[in-house]
Amino acid sequence: MTNPRRSVALTPMEVRHDVILDAARLADELGYETISVAEGWGLDSAVVLAEIAASTRQIKICAGVFSIWGRSAGTIAMSAATLHDLSGGRFILGLGASTSALAQGFHGVPYERPAARLRDYTLAVRALLRGEPSPAGVGRALKLGQAPVPDLPIWVAASGDRTVRVAAELADGWCPIYLRRDRLRDWMAELAPVREAAGLGPLTLAAGPFTVVDDDPVRARELAAVCTATYLSAMGEIYPRVVSAQGLGAEVELVRAAPRGVVPEEASALLTEFTAFGTDDDVRAQLSTWDKVTDITSVGIPPGLPWANIEATLRAGAPI
Repeated sequence: MTNPRRSVALTPMEVRHDVILDAARLADELGYETISVAEGWGLDSAVVLAEIAASTRQIKICAGVFSIWGRSAGTIAMSAATLHDLSGGRFILGLGASTSALAQGFHGVPYERPAARLRDYTLAVRALLRGEPSPAGVGRALKLGQAPVPDLPIWVAASGDRTVRVAAELADGWCPIYLRRDRLRDWMAELAPVREAAGLGPLTLAAGPFTVVDDDPVRARELAAVCTATYLSAMGEIYPRVVSAQGLGAEVELVRAAPRGVVPEEASALLTEFTAFGTDDDVRAQLSTWDKVTDITSVGIPPGLPWANIEATLRAGAPI
């Protein structure tokens, strides 16, 4: 029996620079395949990924993800090619449509036709990485001023019907968030013929739960609940809408009505579906249920988690 493929995923709310680097080094030592650093309104993930590339030896580094509202396609292509070079070919480019809260509230960009914009950006970045002139160029369109990297992997973060189609038709990998495991199975079955018709290879699915190891299961639940409640109450309307559409609308409303950071017992189905928490053995067992669905199971680290819990979580989730 082969070992599971595992990745580490950090959220945009994690802004402790030293903790991110320590987590990357430990994940590298433990044999994780990938570490993904998200970008929101805090740290510039391209800079952080460059530091991780210089501090690790074999783990792949993933922009998880660059927002299509905060950078031009040209800037994304430049960053991707640079990180590919700095990491010795270990870089994976993640692209996503993000949320209206981030696009409008931080970047001041209208959140219009996100799936179409995601498609356009994916195509434009691909073209630039192949060494073609910028599709957005006006007048004398310029090419990327670095060696082409046509095989650089692009993963798309998507959880809605239209954006998932972009992943299926254009991406090498798919990294959704807040999709139930049975929904992931259904989607992968639906997307397989789409890929085959387009002459594409299998789509790599990288997904998994926010994960917390603690010797005290009650404490582990509390820490996992804070992360879940934050995404459903304070990160815009996309995540509650996606989760509600999967038959968990009543649970979402209970969380949104509860005190901040609390997932009531009546809404515990949300934790069962989207988190893994408890002791080492508890978490290993829960992660194994994701291994049956994904190509790479992402061990999500909630933001602000104490280092002792992060280390215990990474050790428990290691692909041994």
